[in-house]
Amino acid sequence: MENQAETNLMAQEQSNATESPKRERVTPEKVNKVHNNEVYVFSSNLQGLHNAGSARIAFQRYGAVMGQSVGLQGKCYAIPTLPGEPGILRPYVDEFLDFAKQHPELTFLVTAIGADIAGYTPQDTAPLFRKAVKMPNVNLPQEYWEVLE
Repeated sequence: MENQAETNLMAQEQSNATESPKRERVTPEKVNKVHNNEVYVFSSNLQGLHNAGSARIAFQRYGAVMGQSVGLQGKCYAIPTLPGEPGILRPYVDEFLDFAKQHPELTFLVTAIGADIAGYTPQDTAPLFRKAVKMPNVNLPQEYWEVLE
């Protein structure tokens, strides 16, 4: 009986240890401030018109550049969303993940990509971020973690 209790306790501790980093790597629902080593990752359109949703926040607060639809700009990183199947976003998400991998000194706060105007759901876009699960400098929205776990 005591051995079973110890086994259960060890299993719980191991489970907590593996889940903990993910819980700590959740992008807040509303990002109110980006610290020096943080980058706000947002949905853009191909024209780089940052007039609504997370793009507007990026433009108003974090240095998004009007007319720039992809990549690092100010304290934010744009991932363009396109109408159609979510799979067409893959090259842009992969480009972002490669960039994040090359910059371990930065923490990336990924918002729900394509959820604003493009109408994608976390079930559509979270799988594109599967590689980020093993990247300690990439935070994902809670709903992405729920899809990826």
